[in-house]
Amino acid sequence: PQPGRCAHFVLRKRRFCRMIPAPGRRFCGEHGHEEEQNDRKRIPCPLDPKHTVYEDQLQKHLRKCNSREKPKPVYFVQDINAGLKDVAEIPEKQVPLSSLSIEELGNLIIKLKKASNGLELHLKEQILSHQALQEALNDPKNGESAFKHLKQQASILGNMEKLHLLGPGRCFVEFGAGRGKLSHWVDIALQNVESVHFLLVERATTRFKVDGKHKRRDSIFERLQVDIQHLCLNKVPVLEKKKLPVVGIGKHLCGAATDLALRCLVESYTTCCDGEDEEPAPKRSRAAQTEVAPNNSADNESNTEDRKPVAGIVIALCCHHKCDWTHYVGREFFKSVGLGPVEFHYFQRMSSWATCGMRETTSKGSTSEESEDQTNDTEEHEPALSSTESGSDTLQGVLTVEERKEIGCLCKRLIDHGRIEYLQQQGYKAALQYYTESAVSLENVLLTAVPSPSLIPEPTI
Repeated sequence: PQPGRCAHFVLRKRRFCRMIPAPGRRFCGEHGHEEEQNDRKRIPCPLDPKHTVYEDQLQKHLRKCNSREKPKPVYFVQDINAGLKDVAEIPEKQVPLSSLSIEELGNLIIKLKKASNGLELHLKEQILSHQALQEALNDPKNGESAFKHLKQQASILGNMEKLHLLGPGRCFVEFGAGRGKLSHWVDIALQNVESVHFLLVERATTRFKVDGKHKRRDSIFERLQVDIQHLCLNKVPVLEKKKLPVVGIGKHLCGAATDLALRCLVESYTTCCDGEDEEPAPKRSRAAQTEVAPNNSADNESNTEDRKPVAGIVIALCCHHKCDWTHYVGREFFKSVGLGPVEFHYFQRMSSWATCGMRETTSKGSTSEESEDQTNDTEEHEPALSSTESGSDTLQGVLTVEERKEIGCLCKRLIDHGRIEYLQQQGYKAALQYYTESAVSLENVLLTAVPSPSLIPEPTI
């Protein structure tokens, strides 16, 4: 061991512990049990067994342990956006793709193509930009990785502008916010707009947040450290008080998080807002008239029971292999085409073929799409699948790389179509489009939704 350092050898890291022990001791507090200390015994912490604590100091430690349960915020409602409540419908543990025979795999592909027949599989390309990011895009100091992020953020803002969602008197809710870069650029785009509020939803603690860069008096940034599954938006104080129209945004919202966010917006928040206090409605209507498209302005002037508290949704999709039947919003669509939880399980696994081809790992792809903050601001998370999970042994010699990618894309579009049908049933005009080139991001599909004009009554005079 190094002088003045702990004498414990960490086998996993193949080096000595680098902590500094107390004066006169050979070991640090974590490894102090390795030397006699007046018969004091160290035990695993009951809250997190990854660390230990002196048994005679357990109660004191439990009061300050970082793993202790913290008080729940007012907007925490257990499983409010979880979805499926019927345990009988939850699928049992499925066998990996590699355990399927070639015949079984072929039947799955036949089911996939049959269910996809008639769906819009060739998405429109809508690669846009926004002047708010032009200076950053032209800055030579930005490297290739930063440039790719900026191009995506610019296109997302361009699509928001086209849908007339960049307006005053709004609350922008960024799901899976990470460092909050998307909200940052939305705020830059709204420099001269008043009464703008940002809610940044992220379940993990985040380093290097950009929230502190915003000093404008008219825009307010607030972080909600909570899992989307338990987030009740109408209990967030600012929304409970002001009843602001909400715009849900995200880049990239991983797997089941997209379904949780959609349900959070169009079910729990919309339902809770219906029939509540109508006083703020005229103010909201005036604020929105200058920015909302003509076919949406009637929505702001209609009766409270027809008004949509969610003005729009713009989410860059990602990680279909991490979707979950329990949370998936398109279950009714799957059932309508003769599919269920078993097929969904295999399709979600097969969806990874769209981005990983025949590779067993994605080391090459992941390095080119490295995120700005690997912990919280992740880009598309290509799955590092083993041969057992990916079924590459079964597929070897049966499907070409291109065929496999095509099937993976088909799985993604089928899962996404279920989300589109769900939003349409909830009264929204929803669409999918390519918002950036595949060379910039393999996860290049954007989901957008605004209240459906056909369901908005004519304003009363």
